[in-house]
Amino acid sequence: MISRSTRTTLLAVLMATTLAGCSPQYDWRDYRSTEAPYTVLFPGKPASQTRAVTLDTLKLDMTMTAAEVDGVVFAVGSAKLPDGAPAMPALQAMQLALVNNIGGTLRSSKDHSTGLQSVLEFEAEGSQRGQPARLIGRLIARDQRVYQVIILERGQKLPAEQIDTYFTSFKLN
Repeated sequence: MISRSTRTTLLAVLMATTLAGCSPQYDWRDYRSTEAPYTVLFPGKPASQTRAVTLDTLKLDMTMTAAEVDGVVFAVGSAKLPDGAPAMPALQAMQLALVNNIGGTLRSSKDHSTGLQSVLEFEAEGSQRGQPARLIGRLIARDQRVYQVIILERGQKLPAEQIDTYFTSFKLN
């Protein structure tokens, strides 16, 4: 039989472990885009803006929705490709632009394309605002839409659990 003081100690350790696993700065909330058919969890209240971008020779209006928590940016960008524009070159141009934004170097890049959609996953390291930066991205093209789902860390390493939560929550409707 376990003594009362041992039970109390075990209960305190269990509660501390449980609370340590909950990160109050990450207030995950469901976001449903009104501009493109996707849903995602953001770790805070997101803000959106639309601006013109050029991907190689394509001029597009891209809507970016992002939330920042403790210097880590979680963002989803979406744009509609012109009729007949090939998806993979657009994704490659998007990847190049994102990596160039941090003066970065690709650490990995994988093409997970299927018949229904093109997917390009990558990780890059560089710097932003004088701090080391790591960019983790998943670029997706389906139908005539392109999406960029990214995490930008500056100066710290985000736990794998937060990265997985964010990327696995992204769903195309």
